[in-house]
Amino acid sequence: MKKSLSSWLLAVGALLVFTLSAFAQHGGAGGIGGGRPAGAGPGSTGAPAGVGSESAGRPGDMGSTGMTHSSAASQSPTKVLDNTKLDSSLTNALSKSGVTVPGGDLKTACSGFKNLGQCVAAMHVAKSLNIPGGFDAMKAKMTGSGAVSLGKAIQDLSPNANAKAESKKATKQANQEIDAVESQS
Repeated sequence: MKKSLSSWLLAVGALLVFTLSAFAQHGGAGGIGGGRPAGAGPGSTGAPAGVGSESAGRPGDMGSTGMTHSSAASQSPTKVLDNTKLDSSLTNALSKSGVTVPGGDLKTACSGFKNLGQCVAAMHVAKSLNIPGGFDAMKAKMTGSGAVSLGKAIQDLSPNANAKAESKKATKQANQEIDAVESQS
């Protein structure tokens, strides 16, 4: 009888410990301290502040698609291109891809873009789709007041192109080039 009572008490004690642990992990019951943790919910990763943000720049964010999120690609072109070695290496890589940097100065060409990846992708699109007005037309659409996304700029400047596919292709190409150059620097 004593053995079965102590086994029962041990089981109840273990159940209580696990219940309290689960209760604490999920924020308690409805009222005090309950509910969903901050940052969790639709449209959120539930990650702590700063994790997965644009400034995090974690390579490989896009999984096996080959599209990576380069730290240099997601930063301000002015900031990244202050590194003259990276600037010249990227200019050379673009040249090998058949992309001519307007004015020969990547830093000047990319000024006004939110990030370097956008700028390089716009250069690729301007070349591959033979956009009327070239890169300057893309830049005018994508920077300043009333700026639009790469896809919308493609749609506006080359209505017969598949804007979504072209945007994805150019972004992938830009990120690969920037990643390659960044890893060499």
